[in-house]
Amino acid sequence: MVELLANISIQSAEVNIILLIGIAIFFGTVGARIIQKLHIPQIVGYIAIGLILGPVLGVIERQTVGILEPFNVFALGLIGFLIGGELKRDIFVKFGRQVVAILLFEGLVAFLLVGLLSFGIVLYFFDWKTALAVAVVFGAICAATDPASTMSVLWEYKTRGPLTTMLTAIVALDDALALVLYAICVSVAGVVVGHAEAGFLYALLSSFYEIFGSLVIGVVAGLGLNWILKRTDNPERVLIFSISSALLIIGVAITRKLDVIISTMACGVTLTNVGSRKVLSSFGLVHRFSAPIYVLFFVLVGAGVKFSNMGAQVWLVAAAYVIGSVVGKTTGAWIGATYSKAVPTIRKYLGFCLYQQGTIAIALLIMASGRFEGQVRDTMLSVIITGVLVLQLIGPVLVKIGTKKAGEVGMNITEEDLTKTYTVGDVMDAEVPVISAGMSLNEVIRVVSTTDSFYYSVVDNDKKLIGAITLDGIRNTFATQELNDWLVALDIVEPIVAAVTPDMALLDVFEKAKELDAECLPVVASSDGDKHVGVLDIRSVHRRLSAEVLAKQKEADSVHGLGRS
Repeated sequence: MVELLANISIQSAEVNIILLIGIAIFFGTVGARIIQKLHIPQIVGYIAIGLILGPVLGVIERQTVGILEPFNVFALGLIGFLIGGELKRDIFVKFGRQVVAILLFEGLVAFLLVGLLSFGIVLYFFDWKTALAVAVVFGAICAATDPASTMSVLWEYKTRGPLTTMLTAIVALDDALALVLYAICVSVAGVVVGHAEAGFLYALLSSFYEIFGSLVIGVVAGLGLNWILKRTDNPERVLIFSISSALLIIGVAITRKLDVIISTMACGVTLTNVGSRKVLSSFGLVHRFSAPIYVLFFVLVGAGVKFSNMGAQVWLVAAAYVIGSVVGKTTGAWIGATYSKAVPTIRKYLGFCLYQQGTIAIALLIMASGRFEGQVRDTMLSVIITGVLVLQLIGPVLVKIGTKKAGEVGMNITEEDLTKTYTVGDVMDAEVPVISAGMSLNEVIRVVSTTDSFYYSVVDNDKKLIGAITLDGIRNTFATQELNDWLVALDIVEPIVAAVTPDMALLDVFEKAKELDAECLPVVASSDGDKHVGVLDIRSVHRRLSAEVLAKQKEADSVHGLGRS
């Protein structure tokens, strides 16, 4: 009986976790939709819903957030993989020196400013040793930029151009810089507070092991995955192999105490630079698969915030952390971009896109806080969580503003994106000649021979649609019928499979044409009338959309200037 009750209790707990996951994803998506209507990045909606479900209503408890931590790690791994997919070889050929200069300046200036501000405030409440130890740890942690929220905004607004390229490279490499600074500073903190058993050199070597070990695992996994995907044609299997490879990398990284994001990012970088076009399709499949995981990840970030027991010193140090991060990264990015002679859009707007922080900063703090005790430890945790929340809320909004000011929003569109924005009336051909029902066969042949169309609508005297003539239909007529001078268009007309109207969504019409296996559809003025107004040539429209996509990408890559000013 006791065993039965225990099993029921376990099953009930599992159901509650599943229910909470459903609530988090559903309401997180709803919140994001509401936030989007206010022209604010959707990630803010996810975090806001997490705050409501967590600290405000208590629906998602902190214990539950801890139980769901594996989902956060999985999400970070997928984000690392997709970021790696953005880091193509030509980025480093064009921006190599600029990336290094900007990375070092934005990270180190923020480190120094946060460290100095934190030291001054903490010194007022604690002794100088504690103040110095806390300050160097805070400075190291602030160097990290959260890639998850940054890339989420870039993907949401489909940005493309030098600012987007540089931002992608910086957020991908910021973790490595933060890890090196962390290794150095946590060792300094240990010496200052009297916990230096492991020693400075050991901590530094451990950091390099973590970085280079992560890179090795990712590169090896990327080469293996490339070999497998080259021999896989089924998109479902491509997705399965990609996700399972990410899970294996994450698992190995955790087991060997390596960095999850760097490992999966190295896999993505390897794959995007050695893989064929077919292999690269895996990134699009993973991106679509990961949508609900992102939602859950950011909702849990909001739900994990703890506002209780926060005194004046917490708010003051948190303010110093936020201000130091914002001013330091803005100033440092500008200095680095100016020094390396980056294009004006990078100099002006990159700094505004580097504020957001997330799980990486919190994870580093949790590891560092083990060297402190009591009130100091609690203060450090409260400061970073509060600072991360503020930066996570304002950061995505400023990424949107920065990329919009740089003119890069909407420059990375796909043909599918354009299709969703157009109606039939936007792309139909209204100039295709129509054929009158009484037109003689000789006249029909003359019209067909002097135009480039494959499909001609046949209308009566009132311009009402009654059928169509196609090139294939004319060929069949020549092959199967005895030609006579008295034949007219009406004698060889084909029935209309379907007609569309100018106000119909192009995406819906494409689906309809695919079902009917139709390459051309006549367009009539309205659904309750049959007055002919044009023809929709599916192949011609696809060519037009492809040309528009290429033009947008060319504009982003050349008009904005990929290179030095």
